[in-house]
Amino acid sequence: MSRIIAGAAGGTPLTAVPGSLTRPTTDRVKEALFSRLDAFNVIAGARVLDLYAGSGSLGVESGSRGAQAVDLVESDGKASAVCQRNADLINGVLGRKAVTVHRSKVEPFLERASETAVWDLVFLDPPYLLDEVGLQAVLLKLSTHLSPAAVVVVERSSRSPEPQWPDTITRFAEKKYGETRLWFAEPFVPDAIDDDDIPEAPEPPGR
Repeated sequence: MSRIIAGAAGGTPLTAVPGSLTRPTTDRVKEALFSRLDAFNVIAGARVLDLYAGSGSLGVESGSRGAQAVDLVESDGKASAVCQRNADLINGVLGRKAVTVHRSKVEPFLERASETAVWDLVFLDPPYLLDEVGLQAVLLKLSTHLSPAAVVVVERSSRSPEPQWPDTITRFAEKKYGETRLWFAEPFVPDAIDDDDIPEAPEPPGR
């Protein structure tokens, strides 16, 4: 049974989605993932988005570890109901509504999001049926809602190719855990222009 690993609700069991509808992140992978995110110092006070949330395990873990607000996005009825149960659990422990569940497909959710909606930490564990072109389109929509120092984590089968990153997002790390591979990415920021690279203006012609 999956559980919240650390934080305010550490050790609390989570409800799982019945059947084989989702591909839950194992506790081993989750523990390694959050150890790395703790090292990045991106969880405390973060605005977190968990896309294709399944049971909401990653988002709820973020809430337990001090995230300011967490949005879980899941389109399936059974899975979103499980998300709600797990959200209610962590919200009860925290004594506030830190985690919100959105029953929606990912693409419409991102398209409806306000221009001012930004997230600091985003998890994507897309279904096998979403191909690389489809994932790239989602990442492109997502990129307009990332804070400048945001971290994006894409979870895929270790047999899947590297995501096709849009020009607005760049990968900075990856890690394989058995059958799971995690890709870490951030918003692309063009290198600052060096003053030496700016051509000097021509001298004005003499009179």
